[in-house]
Amino acid sequence: MMRFNLFDDVPCENVEEIQDVVFCVKGSRKLRLNIARPKGMQRERLPAIVYIHGGAWIEGDHRGPMNYPFAAHGYFTISIEYRLSWEATFPAQIHDCKAAVRWLRAHAEELKIDPDRIGVWGDSAGGHLAALLGTSGGVSELEGEGCWEGYSSRVNAVIDLFGPTDLFKLSKGRNMLYSPECMLVGGPLEEKAEIVRMANPITYVTPEAPPFLIIHGENDEIVPFSQSELLYNALREAGVEATLIKVKNAGHMFLPVPPNAEIKPSIKEILQIMIAFFDKHLKKKQ
Repeated sequence: MMRFNLFDDVPCENVEEIQDVVFCVKGSRKLRLNIARPKGMQRERLPAIVYIHGGAWIEGDHRGPMNYPFAAHGYFTISIEYRLSWEATFPAQIHDCKAAVRWLRAHAEELKIDPDRIGVWGDSAGGHLAALLGTSGGVSELEGEGCWEGYSSRVNAVIDLFGPTDLFKLSKGRNMLYSPECMLVGGPLEEKAEIVRMANPITYVTPEAPPFLIIHGENDEIVPFSQSELLYNALREAGVEATLIKVKNAGHMFLPVPPNAEIKPSIKEILQIMIAFFDKHLKKKQ
């Protein structure tokens, strides 16, 4: 799968990276993350951003410069891996994501980050997990055991890029046996109805959810735009601050549909919208 790319033409010479830091161990599986942060000594604690990769819960990893634009803009960032669906079925994936947030808080002093200003973003399957992190703060069944227990896994702002929400609606018309959503839950959705419910970020929406920015291509045929509408409507009905942006002429990963069409807002504009959202909710007011 093509890696979603937001960092083209972004000056990142002032970013330093630390690779393959182990943040949790599940059995014999070491889970790793990459750190990207501004170069130089920091006088004040920085807000933190977590990136969760896409790949239909089947592929992808923590490598790549997806967080570089945010690190260049003054954020401490981590890009994390999680167990893929062929390694472990849901809720292993959200357990791993929550462990990464707890790792951040457990190491806040040495990393010089503010544990009260943590944002998360992800694309596609990563957008789903980012949204689930946002809505399920404090939900014990999704916390997982071990790995920095005693620290909170709540986040303070969420950006969801074209992430799935309701797997039942997503699966209509698909080959159920081999669909990514069936692999995620470990079988046919009808037989795994309770796990499907657990995997839906909408299940846990309350007025206490953090602010959300949801961005989705209007012509997305892999994860239809309606999946984001469902989440957005649930958030707004609960009184949560939420914004939904429909990207014109965009398919999955904001690729132009039809080909050569101009997407609006552009990738550059989308990145600026994302930075402005995190600045509003994670940076201290001057």
